[in-house]
Amino acid sequence: MRPILSLVLILFLSACSALKTMPKPPPAPTQQAQEIDRAQSLNLPKLGTISAAQRGSPDDVQRTIAARANAAGATYYQIVSLSESIVPGQWYANAILYGPSTAGSTQK
Repeated sequence: MRPILSLVLILFLSACSALKTMPKPPPAPTQQAQEIDRAQSLNLPKLGTISAAQRGSPDDVQRTIAARANAAGATYYQIVSLSESIVPGQWYANAILYGPSTAGSTQK
């Protein structure tokens, strides 16, 4: 019984460390808003949120989110939820918009 308890404890602790996010720098800004992941968004200023619903596939709603992020003037966006609605073929997504990093402009 004791080895099983030890094994469960080790697996639990190793799973917790797998969920820890290490900061990564976002890609260089471009003319178009770029999708980033959670680790890249840690030091960026949030501009707001957007959502979209689109018939078709998950790619269709992701393209709609990208277009709305560009229209809003965001530098980056992070899709935080993407799911099929109760209507088959209708996809729904939420995203957070981010501006350019201010870390480089504060250094002299």
